[in-house]
Amino acid sequence: MATTTGLEVVESPQTQATKVTSIKVLTESGGLASVPSEYTFSTNPNDQADTNDPEHSIPVIDFSLLTSGSPDQRSEIIHELRKACEEWGFFMLINHGVPESVMKEMINACETFFNLSDEEKKEFRGTKDVLDPIKCGTSFDVAIDKVFLWRDFIKVRSHPQFYSPHKPIGFSEAALEFSQRTREVATELLKAISETLDLDFDYIADTMSWDQGLQLLAANYYPACPEPDRAIGIPAHTDHGLLTLLIQNEMGGLQVQHKGKWVNWNAMPNAFVYKSVWHRAVVNNRATRISIAVPHGPAIDKVVVPSPLLCEREGRAPAYVGMPYKDYIQLQQSSKSYMKSCLDHITI
Repeated sequence: MATTTGLEVVESPQTQATKVTSIKVLTESGGLASVPSEYTFSTNPNDQADTNDPEHSIPVIDFSLLTSGSPDQRSEIIHELRKACEEWGFFMLINHGVPESVMKEMINACETFFNLSDEEKKEFRGTKDVLDPIKCGTSFDVAIDKVFLWRDFIKVRSHPQFYSPHKPIGFSEAALEFSQRTREVATELLKAISETLDLDFDYIADTMSWDQGLQLLAANYYPACPEPDRAIGIPAHTDHGLLTLLIQNEMGGLQVQHKGKWVNWNAMPNAFVYKSVWHRAVVNNRATRISIAVPHGPAIDKVVVPSPLLCEREGRAPAYVGMPYKDYIQLQQSSKSYMKSCLDHITI
C-alpha cells in the first residue's frame, strides 16, 4: 500500500509490481520480502519434485558414440536413445562437441543483455506476433496472464535467417556461434532419433523441410525469489517443434514429469538437456538462474501431420489433425492454450 511523506508518494514493492516491465527491476527495487499478489502461484503440496527415488534417474546419452563410435557402440547408443525417448522424452546429452567456452560465453552474453536498463531493452519488445524476429519481455504474456511468471526473457530467431539485438556488444557474435553449433548437434540427433523409429536417418529431416526449419534461441532470467514456494518461473508445459536443447548456469530449477512425478534435473558440467515432455521451471531464494532453450522445428509453413508411414506400419489412424507449424506455434502461445496442452485442440 502506498504511504505518503509530505507531498512525496512512496510505493511498496507490491504496488510497483503492477507497473514494472521486468521481474529484474522488481527484485532490485529494494525491500521485497514477500511475493506480490500478482506473482502468487499456487502449487499442490503433493506435487513437489522427488529428489531421492532411484527409479527417476534421468538418462544420459553420449553423443560422441553416435558420431564417432564403432558400429557396435552406435547400435548400443541408438538402443539407449530409443529407450530414453520412449520412457522419458527427456535426457542429458554429453560429449556433444560444443566447447564449454562457447556455452559459457552465450550464458554471459545473455546475462549482460538482462543487465541492460529497461530503457535500453525497450526497442526489442516486439509486437504481439509470436514469431517476431526479436522479442524480449517479462512473464509469459501480460495481456492474458492470470499470474505473472517470475522470469524475464529474450527470444531471437536464429534459423533459417539469423537475427540478433545489436546490443550489448558481443551478443550477436556469441549467439551466432552458439546457434550454429547447437544446430549441428540437433541435426545429428534428429538423424539418430529417426533411426530409433526404424526409419531412414534422413526421413524426419526431409519430411519436415529441416534445411529451412525454424530455430529459436530463448533465454530466461529467473532472479532469486523471497518465497520460492509461492512463485513460478514457468508452469508445466511442453515445447513446440521437433526437439529442444537447453543449457543453464550453475543454478538448477528445471523439473521434468516422469510417471506422474516431478524430477529435478541436476545438470552435468557442459551438458545439454533434450526435452519434449511436460516440464517446468521453479525458482529459488539463493541466486539468479539463467537458462537458454534452443527449440528446433520444421519450416514454419510446413503442414505437420502424423507420419503416414508409421501409421500404416502400426495399423493405426492418425491421432491428430494436420496443421501448419506456424499456426501451431500461434495456437500454443494464445489464450486458448494458456497453461493447457496444445495437443488437446488438435486431437481427433
